[in-house]
Amino acid sequence: MEKLSVGLVQFSPSDDAADNRDVLRDAFSHLGDADLIVLPEYSAWFHTDTERWHDGAEPIDGPFVIFLGEQSRELSATILAGLLVSNGDSITNTVVAVDAHGVVGRYDKVHLYDAFGVLESAVITAGDPAESPLVVDVNGWSVGVQTCYDLRFPEVSRRLVDAGATVLAVPADWVPGPRKSEHWQTLLRARAIENVSWVVAANHAGSSGIGESMVVDPQGDVIIEASAGEIVLDVVLDPDAVLAARRSNPALRNRRYGVAPL
Repeated sequence: MEKLSVGLVQFSPSDDAADNRDVLRDAFSHLGDADLIVLPEYSAWFHTDTERWHDGAEPIDGPFVIFLGEQSRELSATILAGLLVSNGDSITNTVVAVDAHGVVGRYDKVHLYDAFGVLESAVITAGDPAESPLVVDVNGWSVGVQTCYDLRFPEVSRRLVDAGATVLAVPADWVPGPRKSEHWQTLLRARAIENVSWVVAANHAGSSGIGESMVVDPQGDVIIEASAGEIVLDVVLDPDAVLAARRSNPALRNRRYGVAPL
């Protein structure tokens, strides 16, 4: 299997959808060699006032996903991006996987952010935990998809790995607060270590997020990490790193418990 070229875009989405697309178009111009591009949660539109989120929700075949398809065809890359999706009267916090052929998968966030004084479930309809996990093939690599608050639930990553993922992609808006940076870094590294997998996480830049987008290898080492500002990162993932790590650390083979929806 060939190495995988990955790009991460860390930016601060606004409530101007057209401007967000312009920002991303410029970011993509620096990622011409990428096989996989990971964008943050709420990349199409964002406002801190959750009561406005219905205003920013789009259908799954709306302007943002059309834009992603155009960019994917131009770049010959698979793009993962979070957005608010309108589903009749309800909206979901969704990650779409788009390649040159269009939408190849969607994941509706299961673990809504009802924590730290926020109540995402007041606005968002949760995904079905019994739905099959989203694992996308990118040039022979199996990329498992989750988003943000899911990271605090290790069974999400384990379920993706059980479905074949060797890369865990995490579009996020990890917001500022006490210990949030420490939690973010610890959880990303833990998910890599316990699943002996690559972790690729794209976060909002400040001030809506903490930044710190990063790539962690299957041994838990941080390969590349952003600071708080807007930035484009690129890194190449080596498939041999997974094979070597799983030989020396056969934790997945040695475990005695599985994962099932509650």
